[in-house]
Amino acid sequence: MEPEHMRASDADRDRVAERLREALAEGRLTQEEHEERLDSVYRAKTLGQLTPLTQDLPVIGEPGAAANPVGLTVSTDEARSIAAGSSGRENIVAVFGSAERTGRWLVEPRTNASVLFGGVALDFREAVLTQREVTVQCAVVFGGLDITVPYGVRVVNNTTAVMGGTSMHGTDSVTDLNAPTIRLTGTCMFGGIDVKAKGPKRKKNKKRK
Repeated sequence: MEPEHMRASDADRDRVAERLREALAEGRLTQEEHEERLDSVYRAKTLGQLTPLTQDLPVIGEPGAAANPVGLTVSTDEARSIAAGSSGRENIVAVFGSAERTGRWLVEPRTNASVLFGGVALDFREAVLTQREVTVQCAVVFGGLDITVPYGVRVVNNTTAVMGGTSMHGTDSVTDLNAPTIRLTGTCMFGGIDVKAKGPKRKKNKKRK
């Protein structure tokens, strides 16, 4: 049987839907185009019906192909294996120093980020969420908290600023309530919280001698 005639799975549809959400966040699709294509995704029966929906977008892999694990999901076997080690919360503290989470790391339902005269960097682009919405409780005093998320992630800012503030870059266009969500709470006093949406990390090619 030709690949385009094979029946599509729920995982195939979810991968295409996620790519369309990213395209909307990147400004490649209008809201109307996104809704039309998303409707077609969940009506598709075969891989051949899914493929045209992303043909005009920069896509990594095709529906039905073995995709690389992506951040902010618990849908892959690797992600479920990582998420099995969840303890419910994590405390990240930087006092007169720095701390970071980057690469493939597990995001607990609640992460406490405490900064005092220091800095914390949280990069969610390859992270694994234990659930669709997680909370980052911020306590930033005379310091900084840098947060990087992939495109298509919804960031809800519920922090309180006292002689400080939270800046958001590239996340305002994500309005899909079903998108992975990071909710920011807590206080920023005489410091700053900087949230940026970026594309995936580029792997560096090692030069041969």
